[in-house]
Amino acid sequence: MVTEPGRVSGAPSDFADDVLEVVDTIPEGMVMTYGDIAELLGRGGPRGVGTVMARYGSDVPWWRVIRAGGYFPQGLEDEALAHYRQEGTPLVRGQVDGRRVDLARARWLEAQPPVPPAS
Repeated sequence: MVTEPGRVSGAPSDFADDVLEVVDTIPEGMVMTYGDIAELLGRGGPRGVGTVMARYGSDVPWWRVIRAGGYFPQGLEDEALAHYRQEGTPLVRGQVDGRRVDLARARWLEAQPPVPPAS
């Protein structure tokens, strides 16, 4: 694995740190999509955010980051549902696709991008 100078192999990149910082600010009962976070940061794209969450997201409220359309994090649906119920996250039940987060009511777009460190 190629790493940035001064970075320990496997340690989060600056992009990963920024993603995790945004996720950590999402209030209880609210969510952002992978794409929302990438757009806020101006880099990385939804898949990049997903990769960060898969590798490093266990120490932040990962259930508050969802797929487009309100779908729960893949493979973690049951754990996410327990968190949504505990936090009062608005949900909808689709006829075909099961339960989803109600993005119209739960999407949080008030996040501010992390401030880069002073040089």
